[in-house]
Amino acid sequence: MFSDCYLSVQPVYSGIVGDYYAVKWFERQRIRFTLRHYPIPHKEWFALMGEVPVFKGLSSVERAHLRELTSLFLYRKSIVGVGGLTVSSTMAMNVAAQACMLILRLGLKYFDGWQEVLIYPGAFRVIRDVVGASGVVSHEEHILSGESWLRGPVILSWDDVSTELSASAHSGHNVVIHEFAHKLDMLNGRANGMPPLHAQMMRQQWTRAFSQAFNCLQQQLVQHRRPVINAYGATDPAEFFAVVSEYFFTAPQILKHLSPVVYEQLVLFYRQDPENRLAV
Repeated sequence: MFSDCYLSVQPVYSGIVGDYYAVKWFERQRIRFTLRHYPIPHKEWFALMGEVPVFKGLSSVERAHLRELTSLFLYRKSIVGVGGLTVSSTMAMNVAAQACMLILRLGLKYFDGWQEVLIYPGAFRVIRDVVGASGVVSHEEHILSGESWLRGPVILSWDDVSTELSASAHSGHNVVIHEFAHKLDMLNGRANGMPPLHAQMMRQQWTRAFSQAFNCLQQQLVQHRRPVINAYGATDPAEFFAVVSEYFFTAPQILKHLSPVVYEQLVLFYRQDPENRLAV
């Protein structure tokens, strides 16, 4: 009886395994085709690596891998100008490369499930419905430099993106990293400051580190003390994760000094150590 049962399921199991390897083979072929036919030109890439502060300290191997990820990103995603903005290939490369910094050690699969990046010339206006305590719905207007939708696009302001490309960019601020950190956070189904952790990471340690730092930031604002990091991080846990991700990549020394435990959790999640990279 047991042998009959085994024989009855073996073809199904073999078919599943065969399909899995077929999908993996097809994906490898697709990657090879893209990198062979649509790579970012070396001259443009070297210029970008030398100009934008967030790429400082990357090794030659990391830069080569980032170039591959960015080439794949540009091939698979649409980066579109709206509000009269025309997005050049250089502008698209800038945005894609900064976005791919977050997934340098994670892989492009972390950006699956959506297709577009929309770029406005400057800050853009959104109107949201807000339900008050009495149940009355009101309309609130917000002026934003970036926004991420759960299964929709990432939306950016080019004025803000371009400001952060220069050597004089303010440490700890990067709208591309902020909005794409939200995309990673949303992989669990909603933005709550808890992206899907790796198997070797402990949820309790992440929660303890982030909760303590988040509460500390809120207390500083309540006490009218000037916080070390952007006060916008005190809005909610999702914004806190996005803000500390900005500091992790653009001002790692500040974040590590402020909260070594949060910094260590981000090292484990992103599988990078920007502070160590800059110290070399």
